Amino acid sequence: MTEKKVRVRFAPSPTGGLHLGGVRTVLYNYLFAKQHGGDFILRIEDTDQSRYVPGAEEYIFETLKWCGLEPDESTQHGGSFGPYRQSERKESYRRYAEELVAKGVAYYAFDTAEELDAMRNRLRTAENPSPQYDRTVRTQMRNSLTLSKEEVESLLQQGTAHVVRIKMPEEETVSFTDMIRGEVSFDTSVVDDKVLLKADGMPTYHLAVVVDDFLMQITHAFRGEEWLPSAPVHVLLWRHLFGEDKMPLWAHLPLILGPSGKLSKRDGAKYGFPVFAMNWKDPKTGELTEGFRERGFLPEAFINMLAVLGWNDGTEQEVFTKDELVQKFSVERVHSGGAKFDFEKAKWFNHEWIKKLPATAYSQKVKSIFEEKGLAIQDDAYLEKILELVKDRCTLLPDFWEHSSFFFRAPKTIDFAPVMAKWNSDKKAFFTALGHPLRSVSDWKAATLEALFKNLAEGAGIKPGELQLPMRLMLVGGKFGPPVFDIAEILGKEETVNRIEAALEQLP
Repeated sequence: MTEKKVRVRFAPSPTGGLHLGGVRTVLYNYLFAKQHGGDFILRIEDTDQSRYVPGAEEYIFETLKWCGLEPDESTQHGGSFGPYRQSERKESYRRYAEELVAKGVAYYAFDTAEELDAMRNRLRTAENPSPQYDRTVRTQMRNSLTLSKEEVESLLQQGTAHVVRIKMPEEETVSFTDMIRGEVSFDTSVVDDKVLLKADGMPTYHLAVVVDDFLMQITHAFRGEEWLPSAPVHVLLWRHLFGEDKMPLWAHLPLILGPSGKLSKRDGAKYGFPVFAMNWKDPKTGELTEGFRERGFLPEAFINMLAVLGWNDGTEQEVFTKDELVQKFSVERVHSGGAKFDFEKAKWFNHEWIKKLPATAYSQKVKSIFEEKGLAIQDDAYLEKILELVKDRCTLLPDFWEHSSFFFRAPKTIDFAPVMAKWNSDKKAFFTALGHPLRSVSDWKAATLEALFKNLAEGAGIKPGELQLPMRLMLVGGKFGPPVFDIAEILGKEETVNRIEAALEQLP
């Protein structure tokens, strides 16, 4: 028998920004599909129109593009299994809901919002603060299980608002094999009768995910562990509609944990780190949630950090390229327990990737940062040369400003405090006389400049080490930066001499 082509999907709701956990789910889907020569599908689950947020769908696609995790099929990429937006598949769901009712495994429920509220108020206790519509409650409500066939037909013909609910069996065990957790079993008696089709004709997630996974021939489904409680409903729907043998293999991914439980937006705001891939501004409230991209993370570092947040390849390796992740990823090595997010570790990954990549990979991003600060870059090659020199010192992309902006303009202020205790007339005389020999250098290279500087220092009877820090301050304005003669080489002869002479005017 020919093995099925691997097809995986990510099915976000367009309700806001994309959280770390969502991007990690995308990543694991993507890696698994690419490793097996399969397809990665993105399906928009917009069945809950009340939660739809304008711009959220576009944001999701932009996020995946930035991460380098673009789908093979989607609303934007097309494909043979569309439409890829659930609201455009509305008509297909009712047919399956009706099939379930006809088989006696689902039923029409005509209860009004007021009747449902009255039921909850009547049954609410300290032990049961949120009563559910379950096997015991269904017998007390207005549905096709308690009404006569004639009453049901009459209500349907009159167009009475209703939903379709699954009829959960009593005292049955539903099991499936999870790719991460192994055999998982549920007692159906403790699961409520979930709504499958809403009064507006739109399916809930439970019906839609099963129907769409079948029609789109999904073979493996990665989703967060928060969906585990819904698994028995989905297994039963597969059993009743298409057969459990057609069901995708599931992997329920562990939570990403913050300082106090599941990582949330509130954690980011409280502890000062991003939890979304990119900036997200809520169009309803105007609230801005900062993203990793805007904080100065490279996409390579971001997906590397996410990959090992709940997975490892069994070795000590931590830094992986995307190709290496595709090659080495295995579901069996995904942890079943929650993975704690560590922002300092995330920054470590970014630092490693800034060092690992050539400066050309991020020079345009740094250029944009400089331009936002009012510094126009005219020469990209010059910029890249500087970034290569200082990249080992930078953790986030905005750090390049501090470590290299002085190459483009002389410092407005100079912090002479570190040298003032040992500053004297001999040292001032040394720097006053330095301009002439520097202007005479024909081979303006760091090694040549360093040799000349040491010779002149020895001739003046001053230790070269005591003169290098003052020179650094004159060139860059503070006690930082790469080797001082490398700085002078890049600045060039005229700029180096001009900065020394300008700085001398500020010294006693």
